[in-house]
Amino acid sequence: MAYNVLFVCGSNSTSSIIAESLLNHLSGGRFRAYSGGDHASNRVHPFALEVLRDSGYPTTNLRSKAWEEFARPRAPAMDFVISVRDPHVAPFDPLLPGRPVTSRWELVDPFAAFTTDDGRRIAVVQALRTLRRRVQHLTSVPFDAFDKAVLGPVIDEIGRY
Repeated sequence: MAYNVLFVCGSNSTSSIIAESLLNHLSGGRFRAYSGGDHASNRVHPFALEVLRDSGYPTTNLRSKAWEEFARPRAPAMDFVISVRDPHVAPFDPLLPGRPVTSRWELVDPFAAFTTDDGRRIAVVQALRTLRRRVQHLTSVPFDAFDKAVLGPVIDEIGRY
């Protein structure tokens, strides 16, 4: 059984897109990752695509979209929703059918924290490294050994790595 994971952030242009690509690539089919934003920009930031490609991760079919796409009747049911928002931004947990387990993995927004392209590109690389470490931890969790009520704190802890 594959678990469905929705990564959410504000614009769905960088951090959540990177997390989607990483989890789909690194999970060996154990997870299906998606991403969305509460204020979707309708474009994936070129730095995100560049850093993913340069690191050997897939970018095919990545697109910016609103989280509401996953609340529609024929959308895949989510098992987990992980917010990858800046720590200075209010938490956001979209209301989705099926009451998925929610978590927050705070991550600095590269475009809010830096004003130069060089600084932003470095921040996107750092975001990829942080998310890769967290995704690798996520894929190592023996989900079948946990009750759903316990999984939230387990996934929250991964966000501290």
